Amino acid sequence: MTMVPAEGGPTTGPTVLRMLLGAQLRRLRESSGVTREGAGWEIRSSESKISRMELGRVGFKERDVSDLLTLYGVTAEHERDALLKLARDANSPGWWHRYGDVLPTWFQSYLGLEAAAALIRTYEVQFVPGLLQTGDYARAVVLLGHGAAGPAEIDRRVALRMQRQQLLRRENPPQLWAVVDEAALRRPIGGPAVMRGQLTALIEATKSPNIRLQVIPFAAGGHAAAGGAFTILRFGDQELPDIVYIEQLTSAIYLDKRDDLDYYAVAMERLCVEAEPPERTPDILGRLLDDLYPA
Repeated sequence: MTMVPAEGGPTTGPTVLRMLLGAQLRRLRESSGVTREGAGWEIRSSESKISRMELGRVGFKERDVSDLLTLYGVTAEHERDALLKLARDANSPGWWHRYGDVLPTWFQSYLGLEAAAALIRTYEVQFVPGLLQTGDYARAVVLLGHGAAGPAEIDRRVALRMQRQQLLRRENPPQLWAVVDEAALRRPIGGPAVMRGQLTALIEATKSPNIRLQVIPFAAGGHAAAGGAFTILRFGDQELPDIVYIEQLTSAIYLDKRDDLDYYAVAMERLCVEAEPPERTPDILGRLLDDLYPA
């Protein structure tokens, strides 16, 4: 069995550590011939609790992990210690924990997945993707949804979005592949000065080796993702499935079933084909900048 390091470095977080630990517990249970019902009985819980643990959707009690390891026949001290350490690390709060006052629970899960992803593929139709927004543009977007909030809360929401972007500048950053509808680039969020700064920043972002940006022009007509924005996250560990994230006004949907993943992967591939190629993006952005928001 291959042990997964749990050092909590810049590419890990509690969400993905729970997923990794859950995947390893599932493999151990299956290889020992124990049912989910039997495992649930062992830790004074239910079959559904074991299922949620194996999917990494709940926290882990160290006692439960220890009891399950015993049930699964894991007796080697070094193996037990490594998995119990993984359980402890998986319960550690992520950097976003300090923004809990302005961060809904359903979005905390996404931040954990985003921080752990090796590849982030996203399609946006209304706004510039959050990972590529300038501070001024982010503030204008935040105000659209939280116009009644006080200045301090607005500042914290903007700071949270800016903190998210640090993952693109860390050592071994994820690859970001964004497809943006031309409508999002023409919509004057925050006014001409804000949009001028945002488009300029996008032109600069295209120079980064880990960022690929494509634009779907109006001329493309209808396209594969008419249903709206979505993100596909892929992780470096082959044990973890891709996850599709679809944000709604007051919640989010996370999809990891193969049929759903295949459907959205095909839609994303079609979007990339229908969009202008990445090498044309700086020219497209420059033309929009000159036409709509000249200095």
